[in-house]
Amino acid sequence: MERAVADALRDGRVIPAHPLALTSDRKLDEERQRALTRYYLDAGAGGVAVGVHTTQFAIHDPAVGLYRPVLELAAEELRGADPSVIKVAGVLGPTGRAVREAELAAGLDYDLALVAASSWGDVPEPEVLAGLRAVGEVLPVFGFYLQPAVGGRAFGVPFWRELASLPAVRAIKIAPFDRYRTLDVVHGVLASGRAGEVALYTGNDDAIVADLVTPLPGGARIVGGLLGQFAVWTAGAVALHARIRRLVTAGEPIPADLLELGAQLTDANAAVFDAANGFRGCIPGIHEVLVREGVLAGRWCLDPQEDLSPGQLAEIDRVWRAYPRLRG
Repeated sequence: MERAVADALRDGRVIPAHPLALTSDRKLDEERQRALTRYYLDAGAGGVAVGVHTTQFAIHDPAVGLYRPVLELAAEELRGADPSVIKVAGVLGPTGRAVREAELAAGLDYDLALVAASSWGDVPEPEVLAGLRAVGEVLPVFGFYLQPAVGGRAFGVPFWRELASLPAVRAIKIAPFDRYRTLDVVHGVLASGRAGEVALYTGNDDAIVADLVTPLPGGARIVGGLLGQFAVWTAGAVALHARIRRLVTAGEPIPADLLELGAQLTDANAAVFDAANGFRGCIPGIHEVLVREGVLAGRWCLDPQEDLSPGQLAEIDRVWRAYPRLRG
């Protein structure tokens, strides 16, 4: 990994989870896909994550045939960007596919493979760890604790200790939407002895500010975020993250208005991610906001049945009006 990227990863950055731009007939909209990447760069994001849940896991299906084209489009737009911009490629197990996808991403100059450990299914944990080790022989690994509500699997402290012990693991995205399981990752990284080498990133879209401001056991800190929520209102997210990092680095008290802002962001995320309906509308919710921001033409998903849940549009309307400050 390039030194500038490694330093940026440890310092903490805003990394949006990159959506998929489609036409009304659900084909790849290359022009708007490129525009999305430029939107994140223009907003000051410290990186992008492509081929992840927000990009729609279906693109990994060879029959869909979009994994390589989507990674290529982002890679082309990222050429010439600041050398510290972190390029993350989403990779899915099992091992054979994960290694092939990591090799493809490495060939396109991605810096890390974001690997959802749950994508190995219900196989024993040693098999999952062996697969992650194989990916790490191709690209540095960004571990990923995917929320169980959208297909994740629960892992305990011993798993995260073993994962963090792998030299190729450079960061972990903690996204179980569960404070106990979030701390399991922290305790695992501390037990690995590599707390100074493995950067912790929040993926808990329901607790972004809380994760970034809270001192954790053993002196651990979550330094950045790789989030679907950062896919929208990105300039505001960059400003929020910069403010938090200044306060935390200086050891200053966390002001009450920042905590209030965190609660507002959680409220907004509940609407965008469709928390009331088990997150079924989370991807079209992100798309709806990007339509309003003029980046996407529509909220179409690869699955024609995937759309906003009943009442979700009204909730997005509500938070759009209520929290202009979050929009940057």
